[in-house]
Amino acid sequence: MGMSVTISAAAAEDAEQILKLQYLAFQREAELYGNYLIQPLTQSLDSLKAELAADTVLVARLGGEVVGTVRGNVDGDGTGRIAKLCVHPRLQGHGLGARLLRAVEEALAGHDGTVRFRLHSGHRSESNLRLYRKAGYLAVGGRTASDGVQLVILEKDAKDPTEFAVSA
Repeated sequence: MGMSVTISAAAAEDAEQILKLQYLAFQREAELYGNYLIQPLTQSLDSLKAELAADTVLVARLGGEVVGTVRGNVDGDGTGRIAKLCVHPRLQGHGLGARLLRAVEEALAGHDGTVRFRLHSGHRSESNLRLYRKAGYLAVGGRTASDGVQLVILEKDAKDPTEFAVSA
């Protein structure tokens, strides 16, 4: 009767679905801040395609529909940078965001030299901040994004990927 959601690497042909999902999922954030110029809403398809080619981009699928996505990369100092975690509004609150977060952490931990994970969220985004705290992230600072939104920067130490399977 019901289908299960699967998480896998995104393919180039997923770009348009990812961009549409991102636009839909970040509407609530834009409303929360009264700012519809936040980066996830203004990102171009070409910019997203470049991220697909260069970064780790995962998608959650329900049948053929992309219902969640997250991306990340590991920088030169061993920081796994995680960005644009989003879940279709109709599926939020069912643990899919946490599954995507664990999956991208596991993928980034597979890179040589990954020592920590870092991500950010708007300071008013309580549900996002709650998810990240529950996943072991701690606030380590803040900054103002180019769109004017106050961001909370969160980090946690990278762990052995086998630990992710145990906590899943």
